[in-house]
Amino acid sequence: MANPFLSSEEYDERAHQLYNEGRYDEALDVLREGLTVYPHSVELHVGVGYARLAREEFAWARRSFDEALVLDGEHEDALAGLGETLLKFGDHDAARATMQRLLDLGYQDDLELMLQVARALFREDLPEEARRFAEVVIAQAPESAEAVALLGYIQHRLGDEEAAVATLRRAVQLDGDYAEGRIYLGNVLYDLGDHDAALYHLDRTRPEEHWDELGIWRLMELKKTIYKLTDEDSELKPWEARLVELASGTDSLDDMLADIEQRFNEEVLESGRSQLELFGALLADLVEPRAVQPPELGGKRAPGHTVQVDGSRFDGSWAEIVRKMCDADGGYAGRSVDAYMSVEAQRAFERSGVQISTADPESFIRDSAEAGLLRIVR
Repeated sequence: MANPFLSSEEYDERAHQLYNEGRYDEALDVLREGLTVYPHSVELHVGVGYARLAREEFAWARRSFDEALVLDGEHEDALAGLGETLLKFGDHDAARATMQRLLDLGYQDDLELMLQVARALFREDLPEEARRFAEVVIAQAPESAEAVALLGYIQHRLGDEEAAVATLRRAVQLDGDYAEGRIYLGNVLYDLGDHDAALYHLDRTRPEEHWDELGIWRLMELKKTIYKLTDEDSELKPWEARLVELASGTDSLDDMLADIEQRFNEEVLESGRSQLELFGALLADLVEPRAVQPPELGGKRAPGHTVQVDGSRFDGSWAEIVRKMCDADGGYAGRSVDAYMSVEAQRAFERSGVQISTADPESFIRDSAEAGLLRIVR
């Protein structure tokens, strides 16, 4: 049950702590609870977006960021999150425009935000765009080892090996404990054939600082070659243990594909059941005509429809379905159906330019189906 004595900021802080600990499901539960009390809290909607993004639920993440931007069209974290989500959909033009808006609104001084955007662009193999945001940070904070190292990664991605090595060396000079930059530098030097320098840098990292097996394999190989260590040497044991840890970890892509497969199978199964029920009803009509409805229904079949929205199905009359859709969305707790239709129609128009009627529930559902926002099963 939601706690009315907590402020929206307290809900946000609790969720943020859980998010930083990698407990995304729990963070999402806290945020949902907060939204039942504070449905117009921009920060809570933004938090849901990032939790969904971390869980690779990109469609849901986009919806949450869109909801936040309906409430505050210039919210920097919502814009950055939406841009990152658009990158995941491969909509690079829209992502670039969204991220450019951050610069147009004057958020260059938010260095963490600029780094977040630069990293997102770099991950999606848009190095030129990433470099622009990294350079914004470096111009204001030239001593930032993280920003300098990111520029080195970008230079390496662009094929400028000499500049990449020089930039990465500067990053580890700025912060000798910045393991990410040192590991990347070690791998670049290894690829360039400078094995002594590669070992120098890789050997100054700890096993737990590695999240990729490549650097560990190279470090062990170089230790055996240059230091003449045997396979059984105790100095290699911590690195071997880290390899085992990384190998035993669940691959996030495999998780995502397995989840998609499960949802697809469930949808196919549900669809199959619906088809069987419909087929059975048709057979029943052939064998035995349906009984006449009581007079109070005017001798007509009681209205009944099924609508599918993402992974949820809603049954009933058109009005009942919209009521259920409204109740299922935590952000509309206690609000009227008319308010729900009005806000959702406005969001659809802002997102895609599609006009959705709010004159009545049936028109709203049929227009939403034509816009691809839901599917009318029957």
